[in-house]
Amino acid sequence: MRKPLVAGNWKMNKTVQEGIELINEIRPLVEGASAETVLCVPSTSLYPLGQHLQGSNLKLGAQNVHHAEFGAYTGEISALMLKELGVEYVILGHSERRTFFAENNHSVNKRTLTAVKHGIKPIVCIGETLYEKKSEQTGQVLTTALRDGLEGVEDFSQVVVAYEPYWAIGTGKTPTLDQIAIVISFIRDTIGQLYGEKNSESCRILYGGSVNPSNAEEIFSLLDVDGGLIGGASLKPQQFAEIVKAAK
Repeated sequence: MRKPLVAGNWKMNKTVQEGIELINEIRPLVEGASAETVLCVPSTSLYPLGQHLQGSNLKLGAQNVHHAEFGAYTGEISALMLKELGVEYVILGHSERRTFFAENNHSVNKRTLTAVKHGIKPIVCIGETLYEKKSEQTGQVLTTALRDGLEGVEDFSQVVVAYEPYWAIGTGKTPTLDQIAIVISFIRDTIGQLYGEKNSESCRILYGGSVNPSNAEEIFSLLDVDGGLIGGASLKPQQFAEIVKAAK
């Protein structure tokens, strides 16, 4: 059985003090939830918020990692540094990173392998643009992302894939349940074809893109959906808690 996972992506929001206050609101609301719950916070908050999360059922996640263990990479952070801070998950290849910072499947692959090597579970984001969707390139785009982005991964129970259609992130637009079900099942089938049935069955696949309390339960009930990658709603304690509880 794949354990449900809900990861909150705070993006570039919340100071340390604001983050502590937010966690204090979230913690009691998600107590006893069946889903594994991760908060992916800004790098400046990783240490203090990691300390604050100790003793709770909330896990610490980062929003990026460099592929090298050390070196002349000004402004970057390594897996060794994250591991020392108690980070258990890291978001890689988010559409915003691909759009604004020129990340691609090959750079995501190098960082994915580094994270896995150091015992940090990568949440690898893949998705299509509105143009690619309209031109019926979704299958090709996702297949390429899975083939090039996850090449070399041996144990897919240590990797999470998050499907996030670019056109649904922060827009309020959400694909229909049928559309989500078809694409997520396609992703699982493609993992099976590329990396074997065992890896296909052990890999958790999340949906991300305008998930909210009103649609979370329906989305998470889809056969191959194992939870969600949550953006804006993860900054709103009551909404985030309702989403977490919807993942069973």
